[in-house]
This record gives sequence, structure tokens and C-alpha cells, in this order.
Amino acid sequence: MEHASCCGAGRGPSAEAGPGVAARVKVQPSSREVKHRWSGKLGGTFMMGAAEPGRFPLDGEGPRREVTLSEFSISCYAVTNAQFGDFVRETGYLTDAERFGWSFVFEALLPSATKQQIEQRSVETPWWVAVPSAYWAQPEGAHTTVLERLHHPVVHVSWNDAQAYCHWARTRLPSEAEWEYAARGGLEQALYPWGDELMPDGAHRCNIWQGSFPDFNSMDDGYIGTAPVDAYPPNGFGLYHMAGNVWEWCEDYFSPSYHLMTAAKDPLQADPSNSRSIRGGSFLCHDSYCNRYRVAARSSNTPDSSSSNIGFRVVQPPR
Repeated sequence: MEHASCCGAGRGPSAEAGPGVAARVKVQPSSREVKHRWSGKLGGTFMMGAAEPGRFPLDGEGPRREVTLSEFSISCYAVTNAQFGDFVRETGYLTDAERFGWSFVFEALLPSATKQQIEQRSVETPWWVAVPSAYWAQPEGAHTTVLERLHHPVVHVSWNDAQAYCHWARTRLPSEAEWEYAARGGLEQALYPWGDELMPDGAHRCNIWQGSFPDFNSMDDGYIGTAPVDAYPPNGFGLYHMAGNVWEWCEDYFSPSYHLMTAAKDPLQADPSNSRSIRGGSFLCHDSYCNRYRVAARSSNTPDSSSSNIGFRVVQPPR
């Protein structure tokens, strides 16, 4: 178990040869159409990234540049527990969290009985706990369930798991550029999917941390963990939760030099690295610690990592 952060907890490079890779099963595409609610046709030219150096220079948020994308559609919602459950029932797929036998859970979400049994936690960020038997259907470990959260985003899914779902659903993960174009909702260089003000007219527009991280969450937005995928108004493209709620996996390998290395037309970071990109921030983001719910913000995790604040949405290939 390696260093973890509020952004996402990672298993680390040593886990690459573990059962999450060695025992991967072959997933066949579904014989039926898998239902998603899609955006309209998106694409075109936009200004991507933050003005250099951006809020977190080591993340490679900039320099801002002009990017052109081919036409695509993206799901209006993150993939839900109900949708992922359909995938598992049809294919018998086992997630990386199930193969490893544990996943990272934010401690404040844990039942009291589980907290008393904690043996593994990050020394540097002790709010991340390696919980035995935690996986997508038992998000806080044994004796917890998603039955009352079927319309919430699925979590405890690795990049590998998201790829398997995409293969089954005949979809794919968005590139970072597609994700950011979609998140901007047609706005030019705005900080957030709805504009530059975090709470316009005093209204919450995303599920992030309120209070003092990590000790106190006032839950002014109504949630301590994930929110339903259609909570809060959508952005200009009809997309929900492009900021906060859960981090979302992207297709790209992660590089801090992304904006310096990738093409201006349909950019994709294809040069291998140890991590894959994640976008959007999560319910744990707070201005004082991890202000990565801005549309230009970036982060990453290893492809077999899973935690209680990472999910994904999908892109519809051209038909």
C-alpha cells in the first residue's frame, strides 16, 4: 500500500503484478443494447487547460491551448451501481477490489464496528483505510450494501474495471480532452462547469466537502458521501456532476507534460506511464486541500487502484 491522498488512494506499482491483472477474465460485448442517457453530438475547437502554471503546477494543468475534437457523445451521468450490477450479473466479472480482497474507504464513511477492526491505513493520510471485503457492492466493507444507492455512481472500480464495462457496453472511456470539453458545457475558460462562481446565488452546484477537511464535514450540500447521479442542475450540455461527487477515469496515461506533448487535434496521451488520468474531483475535495473540482484540474491513479470516490462515465463511439 503506497501513499494515498484525498484525491484518491492508490495500491501502488507493486500491485501491478497482483491478481487484478493476472486473473483478468475475458468479457464479451453484450448481446443487447446497454442503455445510457447520451449528450447531443459534441466536438469542435475550444481552449483547453489552465493558464500556466495553474493551481497545481505539478499536475500539468497548462499551458492553456487550442484543441480540436472530432464528433462524440458522452453519457449524461456517471455509470451507476444499477448499471454496473447489470454488467456483473451478465458477465460474472470480478473487480480488482474483489481480486485483491480489499479497497480504500474514506474513514468517516465506515460503520463503527468496522472502524474498531482497522489494521491498515496510510501514515501520511490516515483518513484512507484499506478495508477488507470492500468493493462496489459493499462500498464500506462487509454488511454494507448499495441497494439504497442504485442511482449513485458506482465506486471501488479501477481503470481496468471501467475498461471491462466499456467493452461489454460497446462504449469507451473519454479522453482527457473530450472530458474537459464536455465539462465546460460550452463556456469559455470558466473555472467550473457552470461559470466562475462556486455557489451562484448561494446555491450548491456540486458535491464537495464543506467544513474543515478531514475532521469535520458540515454536509451543507446534503451529502457526506456520494450523491445520486442527477443531483444538482446539469451544465450547458446537459451533463451532471462534471465537478465533485466522484473522480472519473479517462482513457489517457497520465503525464504532467500532457499539454506540451499531445497533439492539437484529438489529443491522447498514449505513451505508457504508471498511472491513468482521472478528472472532476470528488465529494472529498475542499478548497483548502484539494481544489481539483475545477474543469482544468487533473489527477491520476494506478490502473488497478480503487476507492470510495472513483467512478467513470462513458463515450459513445460514432455510429
